[in-house]
Amino acid sequence: MKNEDITILIADDEAQNIEPLVYNLRKEGFKLVTAENGIEAVQKAKEHRPDLIILDVMMPQMDGIVACEEIRSMEGFKDTVIVFLTAREEDFSQLAGFAAGADDYLTKPIRQKVIVSKIQSLLRRVKVEELMDDNIVKRGHFLIDKNTYKAIYKGEELVLPRKEFELLFLMASKPGYVFTREEILETIWGMDVIVGGRTIDVHIRKLREKIGDNYFKTIKGVGYKFENNED
Repeated sequence: MKNEDITILIADDEAQNIEPLVYNLRKEGFKLVTAENGIEAVQKAKEHRPDLIILDVMMPQMDGIVACEEIRSMEGFKDTVIVFLTAREEDFSQLAGFAAGADDYLTKPIRQKVIVSKIQSLLRRVKVEELMDDNIVKRGHFLIDKNTYKAIYKGEELVLPRKEFELLFLMASKPGYVFTREEILETIWGMDVIVGGRTIDVHIRKLREKIGDNYFKTIKGVGYKFENNED
């Protein structure tokens, strides 16, 4: 999905916060919709069906926490990315935000380049997660169940550390799809954990040692893909 196909809703009652965000995100090609309070944010969400929503926590008429709960309860917004933007640093505020259904939490003041990068990262993660339609993957000799964290290969259970399991599940969920290193790092290790690119190589090597060299193909300069000719 290109930036010009993505709509972002920003709700904040302080114009000085919205204006630089709107400017920078429009510069990146995103479509922008703004709201000045929680009630307006809910209405604009219904009207524009944004792909990502940024909510200030402290807003008049309806705060961001309640607005988030309202939006999450509406049909079609279960998987919409919601990010809180607030000057409040108390732990209870963060916990309340995540409990309401937020995907991330940013504390003001924040550098504009940081938030643009964060938004792009969140949207990439959603793109990858959309590829994984359910928690059970059946591919040839593989049965991979994320509900129980069990991977069966040729009738035998594989003993896999958590990250190796998640990497196998991710790649087997979309045979033939080329996962970039960035997509793999963000999906398996998350945005807040700093690991080197070699980490992926090491985990792929360990999986190859356990199931053979036939399944993971290296796409030089890009990433990896899972190949399966047994289905």
